[in-house]
Amino acid sequence: MKKLGKTFAIVGALTLLSACGADSQTSSTAVSSEETDANSAASGQEYTDPSELADSYDVVIVGAGGAGMAAAIQAKDAGANPVILEKMPIAGGNTLKSSAGMNASETKFQEAEGIEDSNDLFYEETLAGGKGTNDKELLRYFVDHSAEAIDWLDSMGITLDNLTVTGGMSEKRTHRPTDGSAVGEYLVDGLMRNIHENEIPIFVNADVKEINEVDGQVNGVTVNVEGSEKTIDAKAVVVTTGGFGANMDMIEEYDPELKDYVTTNQEGSTGDGIKMIEALGGQTVDLDKIQIHPTVDQSKSLLITEAVRGEGAILVNADGQRFYNEMDTRDKVSAAIIALPEKSATLVFDAGVKERVTAIDFYASQGLVKSADTIEALAEELSMPEETLAETVATWNDSVAAGKDEAFGRETGMDHDLSTGPYYAIAIAPGIHHTMGGVKINTNTEVISTDDQTIPGLFAAGEVTGGLHGDNRIGGNAVADIIIFGRQAGTKSAAYAAEQE
Repeated sequence: MKKLGKTFAIVGALTLLSACGADSQTSSTAVSSEETDANSAASGQEYTDPSELADSYDVVIVGAGGAGMAAAIQAKDAGANPVILEKMPIAGGNTLKSSAGMNASETKFQEAEGIEDSNDLFYEETLAGGKGTNDKELLRYFVDHSAEAIDWLDSMGITLDNLTVTGGMSEKRTHRPTDGSAVGEYLVDGLMRNIHENEIPIFVNADVKEINEVDGQVNGVTVNVEGSEKTIDAKAVVVTTGGFGANMDMIEEYDPELKDYVTTNQEGSTGDGIKMIEALGGQTVDLDKIQIHPTVDQSKSLLITEAVRGEGAILVNADGQRFYNEMDTRDKVSAAIIALPEKSATLVFDAGVKERVTAIDFYASQGLVKSADTIEALAEELSMPEETLAETVATWNDSVAAGKDEAFGRETGMDHDLSTGPYYAIAIAPGIHHTMGGVKINTNTEVISTDDQTIPGLFAAGEVTGGLHGDNRIGGNAVADIIIFGRQAGTKSAAYAAEQE
């Protein structure tokens, strides 16, 4: 692997956002804890030495999550000289914490498994999940370029060929690593490997404070590196700083009902990019559309991947009874949990689910998983009525055998019953997960101003943008978003930079 000149290694340890109150979604605001996250960079990442930061680049990319790294690789492929600036001590952002997978339709991996999917179906189901409020032009581009993005990753040794399903989807279009593990760390490690191989400089602890412009045209950034402020000139700037899910002041401003919820977001998700773009006259959309995820551990704010349900788990209330279709969209499942007297629920699954979703091993290492040899023994461990939980699981297994869930109409995640001991349980409740609003872009990832014009030289991709997901994001669409539009931002910013020469 090629090195980036003088480099230094950091053993990554994302800060967990933990909170008190394990039994309610109204836990106190998340605080930092120096523990290793499930998807933190377990192995060291190498970054460019700060002394090598140049005065100018063709393209400056602000933020080193999946969208930023995809943009950088694509810009370099297009002939540009890009740089990545990341304010946190490690690269990856919220991408490191991604768990379920990456949605895509009409892929070669679906075809290999005989899955008949279409871009049109993907479009319609995502539109339905967003309650019809999605930006339709962005959504059309998104679904039509999803398979191409899977191929692009595969060409770089990032293979997502293990398929599962998430809530709101009728087909297996959520692509995971071969072993079924969480997608985040695998994706970030693969992208970082390609960043190094392409000799793209990537600086951490590089906090961009302002996007600069002259006569309405973006021409670089002001960045604080190791306590010193520096101006970096650029022909184009790509903002990929993520959302604001860890900025509780912004969360409360746009949705006061969420002010006491825990958050699954890494602590760097504070909306910096949105604020900097607003300062340039950039338009924002859907800032009040903040997604809560239904299955979040409340003690450490760890998201329990949707793949657990997608591979067959059920949700039960304090009495050991199912209460809703586990595979409905996130907003509806969350609402059903909040409507329970205890405002929390329990995921119940068997050894088969645990084997198919390797992320469960991490949850167990964090002390979040209870287990027992039999369902009755698990019920006792959970202080639930033994006969009730046993009957619930038996009824569910009958539904799987019949291929029909008479009780709640679940239609997916029913390939396997829950009949293989030991049995397991994880306590969950909803938590803040994704901010669906952000800056307005077009399909070229150009940022749109408040007067509906493009801002010359300014591009954005990923969770910093808004409109794609509408009122509710479908699980697996965020990773697709960062790769599809990250690539587009890299291509378009490189083309724009070339035009300025």
